[in-house]
Amino acid sequence: MSATRGLVVVTGASGMLGRRTARALAVAGHPVRTLQRSPSGLVGADLGPGAGPVQDAAVDLSADDSGPALAEALSGAAAVVHCAAKVSVSGPWAQYRRTNVEGTARMLQAARSAGARRFVQVSSPSVAHAGDPLVGAPAGPADPEGARGRYARSKALSEQLALAADGRGLAVVAVRPHLVWGPGDTQLVARVVQRSQQGRMPLLSGGTALMDSTYVDDAADALVAACARAHRPDVHGRAFVVSSGEPRTVAELIASLCRTHGVEPPSRSVPAALARAVGALVEALWALRPGPDEPPMTRFLAEQLSTAHWFDQRETRRALGWAPRVGLDEGFRRLAASAP
Repeated sequence: MSATRGLVVVTGASGMLGRRTARALAVAGHPVRTLQRSPSGLVGADLGPGAGPVQDAAVDLSADDSGPALAEALSGAAAVVHCAAKVSVSGPWAQYRRTNVEGTARMLQAARSAGARRFVQVSSPSVAHAGDPLVGAPAGPADPEGARGRYARSKALSEQLALAADGRGLAVVAVRPHLVWGPGDTQLVARVVQRSQQGRMPLLSGGTALMDSTYVDDAADALVAACARAHRPDVHGRAFVVSSGEPRTVAELIASLCRTHGVEPPSRSVPAALARAVGALVEALWALRPGPDEPPMTRFLAEQLSTAHWFDQRETRRALGWAPRVGLDEGFRRLAASAP
């Protein structure tokens, strides 16, 4: 692809990872068309000499009647990077199914109809996490039945759909970036900082579980690399976990994120078993009367914050020809420099 500079369609470019990926592709010289409900913020931006043009296409992937708009948006596409998803720890299953599962099915059909040759499905390590510790783990198969929580289950189903579409002229690869953070993050960073500031961010069992994470520019580079190599026989039809390869304890990671914003890190610890029980209760209450924001705790969140999960990156780096260029410590410095 780097030789042909073909048009790449990127979905979800109004989000942090999608926007960084679209930008990286344009900077590499590709014409890019972003596809989401709100502007990407990249159209007309100065991306440097040699950058490809960026267009926005307003399409709601969750809409049943999005077919014609999708067909127009994907016209002439050589490749698709599908970042768009409902990313949340709560909400009705119908919302996850409509956006993450049915939206992926629509994108795959539209990509094939448009003659696109490559499709990168942005997935999540949670699709293969059944609750047990993952220590130096490979990218196991997506398991909708064992996945914990509606988000993880919907992403497992959508990854299965994507990889099943590999072949017959469309090379598909699934990339699972783990715990992506960086400047402009309204998910992980904003919530950790706000809740720590309010004294509502306890450590579970001391925060000793080891966890991988990924700086956003490194995650975007991995998606660009997957797009470039999707045609290779050792890449297409497979799933790859992407991370910095620098596991830190949950306590260290949260403290580092807090310090980038001048906030005192949390020190209060509660037993993980208690947090899981509270999470189950909160989920039941949220189902009856949802709050204005994400619930403060869920069983999935308690599990993630108290269970080791870090991954063997050797095969990912070999197959994608990729390695992090920023890493965690430099990422924390960049995050601090961008903090208000």
